[in-house]
Amino acid sequence: MKLVTFSTKSQTSNTQPASASVPAAALSVDIPTPGVLIGEEIVDLSSLGYPTVLSIIEAGQPALDEIQAKLSKAPRIPLASVILGAPLRPPRIFGIGLNYQKHADESKMPVQKVPTVFMKLSSSVVGPDQPIILPKISAQPDYEAEFGVVIGKPGYQIAAEDWQQYVFGYTIVNDVSARDIQLSTSQWTLGKSFPTFTPIGPSITTADEVSDPHALSIKLTIDGETLQDSNTNDLIFKIPALIAYISSTTPLEAGDIISTGTPEGVGLGRDPKRWLKPNEEVIITIDKLGALRNRTIAE
Repeated sequence: MKLVTFSTKSQTSNTQPASASVPAAALSVDIPTPGVLIGEEIVDLSSLGYPTVLSIIEAGQPALDEIQAKLSKAPRIPLASVILGAPLRPPRIFGIGLNYQKHADESKMPVQKVPTVFMKLSSSVVGPDQPIILPKISAQPDYEAEFGVVIGKPGYQIAAEDWQQYVFGYTIVNDVSARDIQLSTSQWTLGKSFPTFTPIGPSITTADEVSDPHALSIKLTIDGETLQDSNTNDLIFKIPALIAYISSTTPLEAGDIISTGTPEGVGLGRDPKRWLKPNEEVIITIDKLGALRNRTIAE
């Protein structure tokens, strides 16, 4: 199941009359609504009593079972008639640094004995097809294709072998980074938390659809040029270790995202450096999750 958050495009209310197949809630413009992405259609979940995707995550497996049972009869909307937002605004985003060996090498930074964890502020989250704004005060904006793990229920001091009990699903994250701001201090959060610096989406794919999250192709292109091309089997600290390590010090919450790190090929590691420029299309593709597209614009 691929869960999304959508709102209806303004022209829909002018061109598509209300009918049995189009619920009134879907015809309300700019109201974020939870849905399920099936091919080129969105199943509207507004009638099931879940106001947000986060509320579905918090309700757990019973909510997914109810949604699955009612999918065939729920109203559907053409994907082309909606705007997809970020599937959720997570309570917290845990970034993982230097978690692919080749990326650590190109960054000229040693891999630590434990995961390198930093925070990204949820105010930086945007959805697919929303612009990445390149801030005026940074001359080194960079891209990072990442595989995101969505936590399904609260947990503290979780054993590594129990990791699957706490994973709701997976999503794509672009960990956009202003390198000159990020690396001016040992604390990376602010350099990675400018507005629009955390595109997420297009959906959250539930865990049952990803049999092995450590065997997924991950690729990033800019204007058709492939700049990152790797596989999650190259992760140094894999999902069980990340969940165990982070939860050893802070309880995880439903809806938290662990962004597991980026492979080699970032602009910082290239010679010459390759920074993001205005009017570029950045696409991240991960097996089973789809593609996350965003264009860049100048502030």
